[in-house]
Amino acid sequence: MREYTKPVKVKIPADALLSDKVVQRAEETPNATMLRRQVDGQWRDVSAREFRDEVRALAKGLMASGVEAGDRVGLMSRTRYEWTLLDYAIWTAGAVTVTIYDSSSPDQIEWILGNSTSKAVFAETPEHMDRVDEVRPSLESLTTAWLMDEESLSALSESGKDISDEDLEERRTSRTADDLATIIYTSGTTGRPKGCELSHRNILHVVRNGFSDQLKAVHSMPNGSSLLFLPIAHSFGRIVQVGTIEMETTLGHFPTLGPELIDALEAFKPTFILAVPRVFERVFNRAEQNAAEGGKQKIFAKAVDTAIAYSKALDSGGPGLGLRLKHAVFAKLVYSKILNRIGGECRYAVSGGSGLGSRLGHFFRGAGLTIIEGYGLTETSAPSTVNSPEHNKIGTVGSPIPGVSLKIADDGEVLIKGDHIMRGYWQNEAATKDAFDEDGWYLSGDIGQLDDEGYLSITDRKKEIIVTSSGKNVAPAVLEDQLRGHALVSQCMVIGDNRNFISALVTIDTDALDFWKRQHNKSGEIGDLIDDPDLVSAIQSAVNAANESVSKAESIRKFRILDTDFTVEGQQLTPSMKIKRRVITEQFSDEIEGLYA
Repeated sequence: MREYTKPVKVKIPADALLSDKVVQRAEETPNATMLRRQVDGQWRDVSAREFRDEVRALAKGLMASGVEAGDRVGLMSRTRYEWTLLDYAIWTAGAVTVTIYDSSSPDQIEWILGNSTSKAVFAETPEHMDRVDEVRPSLESLTTAWLMDEESLSALSESGKDISDEDLEERRTSRTADDLATIIYTSGTTGRPKGCELSHRNILHVVRNGFSDQLKAVHSMPNGSSLLFLPIAHSFGRIVQVGTIEMETTLGHFPTLGPELIDALEAFKPTFILAVPRVFERVFNRAEQNAAEGGKQKIFAKAVDTAIAYSKALDSGGPGLGLRLKHAVFAKLVYSKILNRIGGECRYAVSGGSGLGSRLGHFFRGAGLTIIEGYGLTETSAPSTVNSPEHNKIGTVGSPIPGVSLKIADDGEVLIKGDHIMRGYWQNEAATKDAFDEDGWYLSGDIGQLDDEGYLSITDRKKEIIVTSSGKNVAPAVLEDQLRGHALVSQCMVIGDNRNFISALVTIDTDALDFWKRQHNKSGEIGDLIDDPDLVSAIQSAVNAANESVSKAESIRKFRILDTDFTVEGQQLTPSMKIKRRVITEQFSDEIEGLYA
């Protein structure tokens, strides 16, 4: 299939706004729990009325400070309750939220605030404020900066006490669905980040169509809730924030992906979560390691095989009696323990950012956690396609959400149309023009295929296709996704452009390495072990497994283990955990040349 359209289900009215739901819920169900926030280590309910009142007070403070309708306001923070609170306050004041990752450097902050001509900015911590202050002299438009602590936000709310509810409502409703709601700057794997202009209509189209269609079962669970721990500054986290508010699912926040997240999940007990594939890989790898340390490696391996077989059987008539009995045994012995690590109530997860892989998808579904993959970009307000619990084609990224059209170009590029597509790039007409073809299709830059039911599979990035010196086209993502699935591998990058064979740089997961050292009676840090024969052999096994998914000409012939990981702080990863190929190529040029010496 070359083109597929799913008819729209919910048309967005001209006066629809992202802030409407806050007003509506406070009026209709004022005592309903809208969010939960951590206070002194305990989760406390926030009612719809409480949330609206906090939003209103801060919005009035913004108006009193001189923020006008359409003004841009920067928001730099980790994922926390105040992020969502301020986002809705900015929208209620008729302004535009400009997102800034908490990991952003002073240079990046200067570019985003300067390019967007933001009038004000919120910074989460004094250290974040220091970065803002460092570049503030060059930002002519920036008049105000607030710290996101209780004292500063209380003072801001107090400053707007003389503004009436009527004046605030007049300001809020002065905007339309096609007015700008947010500017989200692309992560920038190369060059300066571009500001994607997303309107109220763009975001509401995704939520009111996709979330009420393919993801309806996820949000209709009794006492539904989600703990959001991915960056809300990214479009993926942002759309889930809005989706939970719109679908009346209780929302919580947690600021880190560190080990303490497990404790938060166990306490919060979400019914669904949003994550990237690396999170699921780590959950699986930790479970496997725990089984090995407890002498139950063979039992775990059988449980894995059973879960995968059970999941595959669901797609082909259902599991037989023998498989159901084995599955029931392992559900008590193995699967329940894994699910308890994420709260015990979680039955669905939405995954995006990169491919999860069929094996993990089938394992988790067989274990009781259905992982739903979707696909989209910042320019498409996050998802353009998504699977559903009822029709989950593992290995694909789903079918279009209602109101979205897909087309596969002659060169395999995925083209997209729909009301969720950005208005353009902020103050960048040339880049906006280049992002669309002459018929108005958005050029995704991704290579993909549509099956006969309109389900999309993404095979690679158009600009990241490697062309070897012999002219062979190689899709690095296929190999990289397979490699990252190995317990010892943290990150990797496949190399080979204009070279005579394919190679790879590999980084090691430090937690997995500690377990591996105990198992193999090794000592020392990663720098002491990169040439260790046993470690090299383990990675070679991972490479061999990845090579099975490609032809011999596309396979990895050599690899190099690095003594450091790829990180956001090191500039090798974007905040959404995508590798920056150009940066890595420059930083590790000696290691790359060594592979081809």
